[in-house]
Amino acid sequence: MSKKVLVTGGAGYIGSHTVVELQEKNYDVVIVDNLSNSSIDSLDGIQAITGIRPAFEKFDLCDRERVYSFFKKNIDIAAVIHFAASKAVGESVENPLKYYRNNLVSLMNILENMEKFHISNLVFSSSCTVYGQAKELPVTENTPILPASSPYGNTKQVSEEIIRDTMDASDFNRAISLRYFNPIGAHPTALIGELPLGVPDNLVPFITQTGIGIRDKLRVFGDDYNTPDGSAIRDYLHVVDLAKAHVVAIERLLTDKNKANFEVFNLGTGNGVSVFEMIRSFEKVSGVKLNYEVAKRRPGDIEQIWADTTLANNELGWKTKSSLDEAVRTAWQWEKHYRSLNP
Repeated sequence: MSKKVLVTGGAGYIGSHTVVELQEKNYDVVIVDNLSNSSIDSLDGIQAITGIRPAFEKFDLCDRERVYSFFKKNIDIAAVIHFAASKAVGESVENPLKYYRNNLVSLMNILENMEKFHISNLVFSSSCTVYGQAKELPVTENTPILPASSPYGNTKQVSEEIIRDTMDASDFNRAISLRYFNPIGAHPTALIGELPLGVPDNLVPFITQTGIGIRDKLRVFGDDYNTPDGSAIRDYLHVVDLAKAHVVAIERLLTDKNKANFEVFNLGTGNGVSVFEMIRSFEKVSGVKLNYEVAKRRPGDIEQIWADTTLANNELGWKTKSSLDEAVRTAWQWEKHYRSLNP
């Protein structure tokens, strides 16, 4: 009998790609999502790719009673992957209370009910923002945690502390926190991809929307950073590679391969890519000349960060497979496919 996995935020960008990978490994998936920054249409894409439409419930995970009633009728859940969170760095600077309430209360509601219904296994969607502006690069899992550059990053730091304390207080709970860097790209079928509601906060969807004419121009936030070309540097990994890591993490927990009740792993390529390098990659794979301008730095952004992925490579047996150009190409294919259906 296939094991049931709850995927919170499973209609979203990373969540939907992870649901595909889980279903292709014969897991029984149930999604909870309030659709605040995602679309129910992603379920159509998941079904078209896998032949299976995952179970879905729409509600807000900050609703404590609703979360309890959900877990009460789904006591056969074997593991939880928790994606659901507000995730825009800039917005978190402008509206910090939204981020603290949404990201922390939802997590506490989930952990409370996992304890209540004896569900042991949690994979948490964390972020490289937990490191703040690291003093040494690349960052390892042992890199000191510095003050977060944004309320969003701080919610990820606090969430990890909440999970660690909860795991330490229980004999049977265990969790893996996946600290990922910058996911980009889309499923190779172009049936699901990144579709932010409103103006994109992330670089690649803004690039592809500019390339296709939805946006007039891309703004490059800062060209005066202490980097080779002056633009900010990030570690961009293909979302399908990232999704596969969640399946590996779930299997590690379900087969008792974890070496501690709370483990953390960096997920990235191990390579830093600047904003200008990303623009050049898009222009190369698309054949489209991108209209962009340089703007002042954005509050909450860090200068540069990329991952040391040795631990994930060795312990999880996971590493990225797609190149930057391949990831950007799938993002562009998704953008064109989506706009052809939604002109």
